[in-house]
Amino acid sequence: MKKDNYTPTMKDVAREAGVALGTVSKVVNGLPVGEAYKIRVENAIEKLNYQVNSYAQGLKANKTYTAALLIPNTLHPFYASLVYYINQALLKRKYRMLLCATDFDSKQEQEYITMAQQNKVDGIIGLTYNPNLIIEENIPFVAIDRSMGPNIPCVASDNFAGGQLAAEKLADFGCKNVAFLRTGSSLSNEPNKRKAGFENGCLSRGLSYEMKILDDGAPYEEFEIFLKEHIRNGKLTFDGIFCVTDGLAYSVLKTLRKLGQNVPEDVQVIGFDGIRILGNADYICSTIVQPTAEIAEMSVELLLQENISVRPPLVCLPVTYAYGGTTMEPS
Repeated sequence: MKKDNYTPTMKDVAREAGVALGTVSKVVNGLPVGEAYKIRVENAIEKLNYQVNSYAQGLKANKTYTAALLIPNTLHPFYASLVYYINQALLKRKYRMLLCATDFDSKQEQEYITMAQQNKVDGIIGLTYNPNLIIEENIPFVAIDRSMGPNIPCVASDNFAGGQLAAEKLADFGCKNVAFLRTGSSLSNEPNKRKAGFENGCLSRGLSYEMKILDDGAPYEEFEIFLKEHIRNGKLTFDGIFCVTDGLAYSVLKTLRKLGQNVPEDVQVIGFDGIRILGNADYICSTIVQPTAEIAEMSVELLLQENISVRPPLVCLPVTYAYGGTTMEPS
């Protein structure tokens, strides 16, 4: 009888399976062996509840099979979805994820970078708000939405095309006078291209447009005041609104109801992100959908790529439009 606190070793697995120790080592490390031997080893591992020492494995291979992810938070549905898909992409490659929620704090971002490097992670993926991060050159780093230098690849949605698509959809649905509402970081980043794309779409379709742009931290009431100023005889002068995020669109929809405007009959609204109710149900509004799963997959693929010298500086992934009840669909 084995003691309750006894931890089985690789030798015990070899003895149980009736194979050489080297065969067990090959199976544990994913190296090819005969199928019959592999099955015997796997059955022995399960019977003995043998736990692979991944840390010791990593020391031998000069890897920890761990990657860090810097994300502002896991409260926002888009960030939460990104965390989910990045974790899935890493697990598929037998990597673990070290999750670092930074709460938009640039100082904390640097502290997490330092901590990740001290823990010898094999790479870092970051959606960050600190343009001056200090990252060791030997640590692979992939940025999401922010260009951080020529040697750090950036993965993002095609934000310019997304803004343009929003304008084109509003035009297709009969809008003539539209508004662009934005709140966001003043730092240079890929999502800022949504504005230029929307302008381009409005110009190409002959749409009249106005813009209201606020930086992060500015009171939302400024948007409400802006919309109130455009009420004439009880009706909003805009018949279409593009909000730079679904979160902003959600707030704007509440304001429009408060102002007595019917959506989509009086004014049509399109957001950006592709956020769904309860994470996987209906979209919270008509929206430009970011390909979250593809962003995650590409970020992990670039991070673990052996030849980092051929990594592209920017990868833009295509977006799509999805109906969410706040636009008039063509018959």
